[in-house]
Amino acid sequence: MDKVLVQFLAVAEEGSISGAATSLLVTQPTLTFNLKKLEQMLGVALFERSSRGVTLTRYGETLYEHVSIMRRLYDNALDSIERQRLQIEDGLSIGSGYSWWTLFLKDIVLEHGKRHPDAPVNVTLGNTLRCMDQLLAGDISLFIGHRIDDLVQGVRADFLMLGMIRDGFFVREAHPLLEAARTLQEVSKYPSTLAFPPEARQQRLLLEPEHGDRGRRQPEYIGRAFTSNSLDACLQYVSATDAVLRHTNLMAPTFSTKGLRMVSMLPGEQPKSRPVGIYVLPERRIDKRVSELIALIQARAAPILDIDAG
Repeated sequence: MDKVLVQFLAVAEEGSISGAATSLLVTQPTLTFNLKKLEQMLGVALFERSSRGVTLTRYGETLYEHVSIMRRLYDNALDSIERQRLQIEDGLSIGSGYSWWTLFLKDIVLEHGKRHPDAPVNVTLGNTLRCMDQLLAGDISLFIGHRIDDLVQGVRADFLMLGMIRDGFFVREAHPLLEAARTLQEVSKYPSTLAFPPEARQQRLLLEPEHGDRGRRQPEYIGRAFTSNSLDACLQYVSATDAVLRHTNLMAPTFSTKGLRMVSMLPGEQPKSRPVGIYVLPERRIDKRVSELIALIQARAAPILDIDAG
């Protein structure tokens, strides 16, 4: 890819000329000269400079968005060529939440392995923001997860809806909440457990809360007692305490084998239903392997997600 555009990306991502110069192993004067030459060629300012570093202008954000796609395409092309040279069969790299892996993705991966025994497969399990971070970095081809309603405008990823799902509240056997149907307020009196909590660096993918709306992203069920990037660890914690695990209600049969039961909720007191689907970058949808995988996921998910979650 063009050297000056690589330098532009480095400055945008480092947030400073000095940091980018260090990572690129070039001098600051050379980098500054090349950026000014790029701005002169385009006829616009790409950066706002201050004592704290540089930030992108709206023109810079537009260029960054498109050049990032160019970089991903370039890297993918080099990877494909190298695989052809080494005669390595292309594999799959997918992101998913634990629920979708359990409900249908595992079977898809196993079948793919039988059809393509020499093709490597990588599956990343985690929350939706972690998967989005990896999708934008080019580490995965697509991922299955909940729709993210407040993504920053620079994120250009297609969301292909699979269906609507609703969360449930899971507790150990003989938990007091199992004695009758409950309200959200009653459930919130108990400590909560959350699997795959968002990481701080992933917040850059979300729009900043508007003034006076700083609590907008606070989850409906708060007061966490235990979080982990291991669902098994959360299940063990809930089994040994009075904590409540909030997770996809479709996992009720699986969780029942681990000694957990779903709390019955009064009408109108269930968590709101949410869309779940496939996130994929627009340029990856033209890849034959990716388009075939999308069609297979849609076919397998349809009978599972064809539920009344309204």
